[in-house]
Amino acid sequence: MTDDSDPSPAATAREAAIEWWVSSKASFSCEERAEFDAWLAADPANAAAYADIERTYARAKRVRRGRSRAGRPQAVRPEVAAHRGRGAAGAALAAAAGLALYFAVDPALLSLRSDFSTEKGEIKTVTLDDGSDVTLDAGSAIAVRFDADRRRVALLRGEAWFAVAKDTSRPFVVEAGGGTVTALGTAFEVDVASGVRVAVGEHSVGVSGAGGSVVVPEGRQTTFGPQSPPADPVNAPHSLAAWRWGSLIFEDRPLGEVLAALARYRRGFVYCLSAAVCGRPVTAVFSADDPSRALREIEPFLGLRAVRLTDYLIVLYE
Repeated sequence: MTDDSDPSPAATAREAAIEWWVSSKASFSCEERAEFDAWLAADPANAAAYADIERTYARAKRVRRGRSRAGRPQAVRPEVAAHRGRGAAGAALAAAAGLALYFAVDPALLSLRSDFSTEKGEIKTVTLDDGSDVTLDAGSAIAVRFDADRRRVALLRGEAWFAVAKDTSRPFVVEAGGGTVTALGTAFEVDVASGVRVAVGEHSVGVSGAGGSVVVPEGRQTTFGPQSPPADPVNAPHSLAAWRWGSLIFEDRPLGEVLAALARYRRGFVYCLSAAVCGRPVTAVFSADDPSRALREIEPFLGLRAVRLTDYLIVLYE
């Protein structure tokens, strides 16, 4: 295992901005405030990076207030509320047996296929035989298959950041979700939590899947699924791969995708009772160190209710 390659100045500023933002949610001492002010003044890129994080958080608060006013739940008779709670609990119990089997079997099967993996809450960087660095998010796994003509890495689960060593004689290809991501001398992120998402930090990549292909340039991202070809590239978030520095930042991401990301940092399972619930958009900044707190904030943020069968099985419903 080795450290990640030297980040760009923008990435360094973004990493520091995330750390300062998280610290600012606690109380600043006078000394810390002075250090923060000095950091802001030291480089315009620092102030710009911090302002970007603040805008994301401010947007989350506006969405929260708007949903609170527009979607405040109406009064419900106690017997109706109890019936709804029992219905949600019953549905959750019906799913529990299958989920328990999944969690018991899936890690064992995955361990047989993967060459490198991470546990809950663990992030690590590995250096491959060609000199490429792969940073694995928590709860992620890859299988490596290099030969004389091609360097292949299968992303089996989770999310990974690839910093690819140049070798024009052997293309570097990431296989994910039935498609491929071919590096064109680059650094990029691939996420298979919900479909496949590819975001590019440097240079560009070629993405193919479901009969279609697209070139994704620096600062852009695309998505694809088993039956859908890669979408036209759109702007990647400025907080690209912020999980590498302990922050989970979401900009209009479906709740299901947010829950999948949080699941890499906590034991147990959070289940949406309906597709409509999992499809709700979330804009928020969470600390990877406290995923349980993030879950507690999500409930009022989206106006949802929760049934907690245990600390390890939570069902969200409307």
